[in-house]
Amino acid sequence: MEKIINTGLLAYGMSGKLFHAPFLSVHPGFNLSAVTERNEQKAPKDYPGITSYNSIDELMDDPAIDLVVVNTPNYSHYDYTRQALLKGKHVLVEKPFAATAEEAQALFDLAREVGKQVFVYQNRRWDSDYLAVKQVIDSGVLGKLAEVHIRFDRYRNTIGPKTFKEELVPATGLQYDLGAHLLDQAINLFGKPLNFYKILGLNRQSTKVDDYFHFHLEYPDSLQVFVCSSMLVPDPQAAFVVHGEQGSLVKYRADIQEAQLLKNIRPGSEGYGVEPVELAATLTRMNPDGSKRQEQLVSETGSYMPLFDGVYQGIVNNVPYAVTEEQVLTQLQILEAPVGFHKF
Repeated sequence: MEKIINTGLLAYGMSGKLFHAPFLSVHPGFNLSAVTERNEQKAPKDYPGITSYNSIDELMDDPAIDLVVVNTPNYSHYDYTRQALLKGKHVLVEKPFAATAEEAQALFDLAREVGKQVFVYQNRRWDSDYLAVKQVIDSGVLGKLAEVHIRFDRYRNTIGPKTFKEELVPATGLQYDLGAHLLDQAINLFGKPLNFYKILGLNRQSTKVDDYFHFHLEYPDSLQVFVCSSMLVPDPQAAFVVHGEQGSLVKYRADIQEAQLLKNIRPGSEGYGVEPVELAATLTRMNPDGSKRQEQLVSETGSYMPLFDGVYQGIVNNVPYAVTEEQVLTQLQILEAPVGFHKF
């Protein structure tokens, strides 16, 4: 590689262990050199030779680190990203990038001021199910689109142990957790909407934060996009439903990368990212005589490695990153907005 980018993780919880370290450790352009672990030092057992710092300040002060991954609780993203930029580091930030569009704009401006790159980790652009849907939409086979539904359902009917997700702190609630993913997918597919209507719900007993959201995004040419998630769905519905003048597409959530990473199956291993064939998308189109014809569309292999390729190319060759500043600002304007109707 042209350059090796020494990288430090600010945390080594689930995000660090699953979504960052496995990719950074095998990508030839990165050296996973340091991590912050305030309590038990687990990272050196997984990655011999890695430096485990006791504090984030120690990692930030390491002059050898080129890239800092901010994978700490949502409310801390702005402060740690700002600190890293002021320390002269490039930064990869977990979603949500910040709590507000104003904070995000300040970070983008600061990055330009100090001559560093800041990237947003929107890994679900590289889920196998989303890639399958995007391929069909981009192909135009459905003709003019009329209605698109994007969902991510879970069943967690009790208050979770991660207090930063359950307390009234900045960037909290389900909308900032899963909503940041789903809005990014919608914005990547269709751009900035003309307007949106937002609904939030608090349904679990004693919850302080939203555990349900519904965004209705309206686009030109009467395209209606619905983005929804609930924590009280024991039987998840289809993740993507797309209706157009020439037919419909239905796709269930099928990406298996997270499940594989939990089993220590690493990127590049045989079968990594290959979703079950039985979860293929169903494309339904109408014949001239009014009868239906259906086909199953097997997804391409999912992999989050292209995200890290994009970060590498952005730092080394100044190649534009897939997740743009405008897309991030649009997402956060929706997330920070109060419930109700809004025009852009």
